[in-house]
Amino acid sequence: MPITYKKLWKLLIEREMNKGQLKEAAQVSSNVIAKLGKDEPVAIESLVKICNALNVDFGEIIEIKKSNKGGK
Repeated sequence: MPITYKKLWKLLIEREMNKGQLKEAAQVSSNVIAKLGKDEPVAIESLVKICNALNVDFGEIIEIKKSNKGGK
């Protein structure tokens, strides 16, 4: 299922935080930040680190994209 991290980027803007600061606070690699920027999947461990650094839950940084297809 496709995912998006738009909520994460909005949260960073609200907190006046940039990607570099997030990388340092969450202790994740530049590769993880790059994947997030492209809405690519990242390891749950990395998402947990980000949630802990920002003191939020998964639902506050990640969203499942709804399919426009009919049916299931």
